[in-house]
Amino acid sequence: MLKFIVKRVIYAIPVLFFISIVSFSIIKLSPGDYASNFKSFMMNFANMSENEAEEVAQIIRKQYGLDKPLLEQYYSWVKGIVTKGNFGYSFTYRKDISELFVERLPRTLLLATIAHAIATLVGVGLGIYSATHQYSLTDNTATVIAFLGTCLPRFFLGMFTLYALLFWAGVKDIGGWTSNRFVFESMSWAKAVNIAAHVWPIIAIAGLGGISRNFRVMRGNLLDVLTAQYVTTARAKGLTESQVIMKHAVPNALHPLIMYQGMVLPYMIQGELETAIVLSVPTLAPLFYNALNARDIYVASGCLLVYAIVLVIGNILSDILLAVADPRVVTE
Repeated sequence: MLKFIVKRVIYAIPVLFFISIVSFSIIKLSPGDYASNFKSFMMNFANMSENEAEEVAQIIRKQYGLDKPLLEQYYSWVKGIVTKGNFGYSFTYRKDISELFVERLPRTLLLATIAHAIATLVGVGLGIYSATHQYSLTDNTATVIAFLGTCLPRFFLGMFTLYALLFWAGVKDIGGWTSNRFVFESMSWAKAVNIAAHVWPIIAIAGLGGISRNFRVMRGNLLDVLTAQYVTTARAKGLTESQVIMKHAVPNALHPLIMYQGMVLPYMIQGELETAIVLSVPTLAPLFYNALNARDIYVASGCLLVYAIVLVIGNILSDILLAVADPRVVTE
């Protein structure tokens, strides 16, 4: 097992290296940079002429190394990550990006993990029930809801939730991680409840998509397994239907779902990303969005790389879980 894990980790290194190249290059391909945005700001709000603003922009480019060749900028960025764990300097926030990640990444992972756990438990449970009660009212209803949960965009659900809370439920305190009165307080039960009241829409919306996908995968897999010959043999031996389903059918139907879990966690983060932007919750999502608008290249590239790392870790964990469920994977 240890050899299997080490091999997966080694395979992940070139993948992350390639992703770092692509993410940095894509961000740099967009026209202009942070200095260009600053130039426009100085012309619009400081009444500078174009030549004066361009001089200031050139100073900023030289100060932050934006005038260097692309390859040299990329090398400096990757070197800082590998040797110091430093993702660079944020031009917008005026601080090291690692400090921003330390503050916001745990929140992102917490919300995504809770949504992932809910999506897995509820989705798998509903999938098992629907497959064993095929074409019943519950099965048809769950299938329709799962279809809607899969196809409806999360940003639309976020805007609909925001509208419903404001105008239908009359909720005034929306957005942010906590209410203003809890910002500087240490963690307590009251603050934890207040955080939950602010972030539950993100968990619900991100979890709905995961529930829908897990439900459809589990239902389809279990329906295929229930027609297998060994299931028919188990019934012929006199086993009860619950024993046939839970001891023989479900474990085999879970294998494709376990492999799929490596993609679900990033899917949860994607749902968190879209919804957090709409609801203005200070996780990585608004940070990434604001960095793109401000052309803060190191923040945007760092966010893409962090999302890629989560994707790779999710795939490694799913491989490990699959190896535990089916030891033949290790030998193959």
